[in-house]
Amino acid sequence: MTKRTCYVWDQYLLEQCDRLPAVNNRASMIHSLITAYKLFEKMQIVNSVPASFEDLKLFHSEVYLDHLKTLEIIDDDYMTHSQDEKFGIGYDCPPVCEMYKLVSVIAGGSITAAKCLLLGIADVAINWCGGWHHAQRFGAEGNGVQDAYNLSKSVFTLSFHKYEAGFYPGTGSINDIGTLTGKGFMCNVPLYAAYCDDTFEYVFEKVFEKVFEKFSPDAVVVQCGADALARDPNGGAGLTIKSYCKCVKDVLNKNKPTILLGGGGYNHSNAARLWSSITALVIGVELDENIPEHDYWPQYGPDFMLNIQPLLTKDENSRKYLDHCIARISDNLEKYLVPITHQKHKICKHDVIDEDKNEIVHVSNQFKKYKMTLYNNTMTNNTESGASKTDVYNFIE
Repeated sequence: MTKRTCYVWDQYLLEQCDRLPAVNNRASMIHSLITAYKLFEKMQIVNSVPASFEDLKLFHSEVYLDHLKTLEIIDDDYMTHSQDEKFGIGYDCPPVCEMYKLVSVIAGGSITAAKCLLLGIADVAINWCGGWHHAQRFGAEGNGVQDAYNLSKSVFTLSFHKYEAGFYPGTGSINDIGTLTGKGFMCNVPLYAAYCDDTFEYVFEKVFEKVFEKFSPDAVVVQCGADALARDPNGGAGLTIKSYCKCVKDVLNKNKPTILLGGGGYNHSNAARLWSSITALVIGVELDENIPEHDYWPQYGPDFMLNIQPLLTKDENSRKYLDHCIARISDNLEKYLVPITHQKHKICKHDVIDEDKNEIVHVSNQFKKYKMTLYNNTMTNNTESGASKTDVYNFIE
């Protein structure tokens, strides 16, 4: 099941992602474990290219982006004001120095991953620095991915998550299925707290299969948020690496161009364990359960093992409840998604939807201008057994 895999990486991307207050220094920790396991040796390393203003305003409003540019120097005494709060900058999405630079670099990582697929140079593109969802059109905060495609038929959004009264952001009930022209092209699977591997694997297999059969996507983006792992301080779930890898494997077995992104995950060592394990799954490498020694090795104590133990807390998601959710979802798919053979427009490999004009736009010429070139530098891995190098590639026009 080994895939041609691109790994989006460069030191600047890591440095910017490390500045995110909620996951300070996590990006470097994840990359260091992937490097310690020498996984990069079986991947094509691609330098990330920051998103341009033109890229960002394809979705975000210019007034929002212009406000981000004003957040240059943020010290400990900085007090958010009405304009900040208007754009969602505050408690949940705190301001950061050079905020526009930060978001353009992080967004650029996922755009770079998409280019790898559009150019046909990879089956799977990995960007563990991507996957953030607090990105509305007019500000930060909330489930931006769901809102972004709320009216769209070109993208089907499927989300599995904890859903309980008082649990932020409060969206994602089974009744949230899209609006107007996008009605039926959104599916939420709301789960009670402490959902375990058996629950997740059961509902994922059945729902994903139904969605895939009905929608027949040309490509898949998987946001592998690590905050559903057991003992995450914010997630409230009880998954282990086993269920994540089982579900990612189900996606990869569909043999569609796939992007794998990070996202939440506030137990940093566990997030690194998970995303290293998924990376290894993609490239067909079996990892040693003993964490290899590297700069962040002390943070994997006390056992220094790759595995994550499940919770002892009872999973309140009964099979009856799960089957009820699956039945509701199946009904919606039957009601709103026409059979594939009757769809009027099949999007070609290099086509995208212009939502404003409600038309398909051919973009192959746009991406023909990009080529891959060997970057001048190399990525060096220093281990106890010695140093090794791998080539790093970059996009040029």
